[in-house]
Amino acid sequence: MDTPDAFPEPLPGADGADGAVAPDTAAEDAPPRRLIRCRLCGRPLTGADSRRTGLGPSCDAKLHPAPPDIRTRRHEVEQDPLPGT
Repeated sequence: MDTPDAFPEPLPGADGADGAVAPDTAAEDAPPRRLIRCRLCGRPLTGADSRRTGLGPSCDAKLHPAPPDIRTRRHEVEQDPLPGT
């Protein structure tokens, strides 16, 4: 997975072929961001939350699915009428 040909898709903005010029020179002075890959699938991570957790959004959803809604677990129960009513 550490081979450069494993995921040939480039990072957004890494190719520089769009010809856009950065409006601020401070972005040029900033150190380049270190490439962080997903721990599960190996794809490059770009989002701050993904980079912090080390998992991409789709892999994070696979490992931590959303809890079921509480209304899906409720069901109607037959009850006897209360005495004296």
